[in-house]
Formats: sequence, structure tokens, C-alpha cells
Amino acid sequence: MLTRTPAWQALHTHHAAISKTKLCDLFQKDEQRFNKFSLLFNDILLDYSKHPVTDETVTLLLKLAQQQDLEGWIKRLIRGERVNNTEHRAALHSALRGDDPIFFDGKDVLPDVKNVLQQMTDFTNRIHNGDLKGYSGKPFRDIVNIGIGGSDLGPLMVTEALKPYNKTGLNTHFISNLDGAQLSETLKNLNPETTLFIIASKTFTSQETMLNARSAREWFVANGGTETAVAGHFVAISTNVQAVEKFGISAKNMFLFWDWVGGRYSLWSAIGLSIALCVGMENFKQLLTGAKEMDQHFSNAPLAHNLPVMLGLIGIWQINFFDVKTHVILPYDQSLHRLPAYLQQLEMESNGKCVTRDGERIDYSTSPVIWGEQGVNGQHAFYQLFHQGTQRISADFLASCQSHYSIADHHRWLLANFFAQTEAMMNGRHSTENEKEALPPYKVIPGNHATTSILFKKLDPKTLGSLIALYEHKVFVQSVIWNINPFDQWGVELGKQLAEKIEKELKNDESTSSHDSSTNGLMDYFKANRGD
Repeated sequence: MLTRTPAWQALHTHHAAISKTKLCDLFQKDEQRFNKFSLLFNDILLDYSKHPVTDETVTLLLKLAQQQDLEGWIKRLIRGERVNNTEHRAALHSALRGDDPIFFDGKDVLPDVKNVLQQMTDFTNRIHNGDLKGYSGKPFRDIVNIGIGGSDLGPLMVTEALKPYNKTGLNTHFISNLDGAQLSETLKNLNPETTLFIIASKTFTSQETMLNARSAREWFVANGGTETAVAGHFVAISTNVQAVEKFGISAKNMFLFWDWVGGRYSLWSAIGLSIALCVGMENFKQLLTGAKEMDQHFSNAPLAHNLPVMLGLIGIWQINFFDVKTHVILPYDQSLHRLPAYLQQLEMESNGKCVTRDGERIDYSTSPVIWGEQGVNGQHAFYQLFHQGTQRISADFLASCQSHYSIADHHRWLLANFFAQTEAMMNGRHSTENEKEALPPYKVIPGNHATTSILFKKLDPKTLGSLIALYEHKVFVQSVIWNINPFDQWGVELGKQLAEKIEKELKNDESTSSHDSSTNGLMDYFKANRGD
């Protein structure tokens, strides 16, 4: 078991020696601390100096990585080996943004990847040029992406982040919720003559996506579209040709992707069609380039100078030795307001596991709870708990040095708050010898909270691609240390299976008795109060 290995035990002993040391004292002892514990990749600066680490800590974390064969696992991932052992699949999201041949089951996947990229390019250009129009001859004005999980969170996050690059005149909308309110509120302001729907479902059977897709189709036909016109107003991103054609979508409007692309890693594939339509194919390719460059860095940089590796190992240090249960993502950039939600899925669906690759029950913590909010908004909501609460937290602060929006002094003030909060979380506020009276207890702020700062020059498509890949690889690093499979999600399936049974039972008004008393009672209350 991992907790009984030499590297883990060495870190446990080291933690006992360093755990009472205050972060501010570490800075007082070492003026070179920032230079030692920060890394630079292209225009991205990663500062982890505000963590309880010393030279010895880093050495011991790297020994843990070596013990767990991290370098070997990185090679297996990039080479396309079946690192997803429970589903016997590769996890080749890096192939979606690469240029080198990658073989899976004896076949180079690169030609297929390039073919789909070319199909996306041709389709996107025809929409932007007005060559593809709606059934009445009007150009498309609105794109509605219907998906769930990675087919929604990834494209939504990226299109929000790259709004300054939206020069296409197309409005992009995202539907994922089974609650009819989201679909109804979106469609009521749209014109079916100028609306294009993207149905993103690998199997074309996902209950949430297909229910929304069928409702969108009914709306389209009921509001002026025809059954024949469906073929030109709906496109599919799927592997199920038969189901796509049965829905009424033209085969030429179907974009393939493969079972070696996990949903939460799929925005680089045809799932990113909504991104390409929003910001243009050249900007989408820049997104891929940024991710590819991070892939190369992850593959080639020494572990101690490797951004995803060190970000992952610092997380291990906090989660497994300082018992951090919650990690907050704080972008000081309105464009990144959906990043916390995206990372929730990426991290918790990947590493929210309690069994090792070998089937053994785990006796150590894996993924923490990931959450967050745009930074300044958070300051007036939950930062109070950080500063004076009883929870131990760790945090990632992200910001760009340059803003796309030059309004008076806004960006300087934004960054002033960014820097002030990381400093306040470290130092806190205590009585000093210069003060005439001691601070009352309610004004004392303990400090000593660990934070990681990620600064980048400007949030452009290439930088965003690198940032997303940075977090993808960080998650993989931690999975290797914990010896878990980050590419399956068996826990997601149970609720779906139960929902299918319950939905059938909700069609009648009979009293329910096939479940536990709580579920029976809840279902009966719903039946009695659902009205017409």
C-alpha cells in the first residue's frame, strides 16, 4: 500500500518536522524563496512559494514521483498505451492537438484526427462565409450546443474565456440541464430560420442530451421548420451513424470522434465545433497549439522544472499530508468565470476514486472538493471563511497581466486585489509591538494558508490551451501517485440507471412501494402535487 512505501514514509516524517512552521517565517529565512519555488513556461508563471515547502520537501516529493514511476506513466500516456485499464482504452487527448504519428491498435490515429479537423474547418468557413444558410435562405445567427458533462462544460468555458476573439457575429448558447427551463428560456428568443443546433453525444443515447435534442427538434418543426429542413439545421458529433441518420441529420453533417477521447478531455475534438464557430478555426487551432506545447513540456521537461508535475505534487503534499479536503479555483479574470466548474469535472470525475488500479481499497485521500468563483466576487462572499474560519484550504489564484478591456484603472485594481489576497492569506493580521493595544480576538487573522499563483501575459487562445493542458496533466500526475485510473467514471452510471427505472414509475399515480421509505415517500409526494 502506498502509505507504507519508503518515499511516503519519508514525507510523513518530514511533515511532522515542518508542519508547525509558518509560511511568513520561511520567507524571512530565505530571500531567494520565490526564485527557488516558481517556474516559467512560455508566458505562464507558476509560483508555489507560498506553500509550506523547502528544498527538502521538493526533493522528497520528487522521490515519491520516481518511486511511482511517473516518468514511465507519462511515456505510456503520450505513446497511446491503454492507460484506462478498466475500459481497456488509451487516453489520447494529446493526439487531438499533436502533429506526430501515434499508433493505437497498430493504426496511426493522426490521419483521422486531421480529417476531422479539416471537416471542421470546411464547415466553419462555410458558415462564416454565408455559403451554408438556414432553410429560408437567411444566414445563421445563433448556435445552440446540446450536450452534457465534457460536451458542455469544455466548450462553454472556452467560448466564455475567448469572447474577445468572437468576430464571427454568431451567438453561442449551451443546453445541458434536464430542467426544461434552460431549453425554453434559450429557444424563446431564437429564430428557427437562423438557428443551428449541435448535438454532442458520443453514443447518441445519453438521456439528458437526447431528451433536449428531441425537444429542440420539436420546437424547430413546430415553429416554421420542416422535417426535411432538420438535416440542414442540426449537426451531430457522435460515433453512432445509424442513430444520427434516424434523427434526421445528414451524414455530411456528422463529425466523428473516438472512444479513446474521454468526455472531459474532448473539447480538442469535434466537440469543440461550437468553439470554432464562435472564435474562428484559426483561433481554435491556436488553442490546440497551446495545448500541444504544454504536452511537449510535460513529456520532456525534467520533473523539478515541469509545471504539471510540480503543480500535481504540491497538491499531493497538501491533500495527503496537510489533510486539505477542499481546493478553490480563483480566477481574477471575468473571462474565466466558468473555469472552476470545468475543473470540478476534470478533477473530481477523474480522481474521485477509492480503489487502486489493482482493485485494492484506498486508505488515503484522493481528489479534494474542487470549487471556486471569480476572485473579487469571492472576496465579498466566502473569503471570510478563508481568513478566520476553521477549515484548512488551498487555493489557485489565476490572472492575466494584460486585459482585453482597458477601462480606466480597473485592471490595476483587479491585480492589486489578487496580490493582496495571496499575501493576506499567508501573513494574516496579528498584534505588533508598534501597536499601543493588542488586537481584539475578532480582528486577529491567523494567516498561514497555502496558495498557488498562476500569472500569464494575456488570455489568448494559445495561452488558454496551455492552461487547460496544464490542469489535465496535473490530474494525471496525481492519479499516478495515488495509483488510480483517472479516465473512467463508473460512479456516474449508477444514478442514470436508477433514474430510468424511476422515470417509468413516475408515469402513473399509484403509490410507490419498490424503494426505501424515503424514496417512496418523495415519489408519492411528487405524484400528489405535480398537477397537470
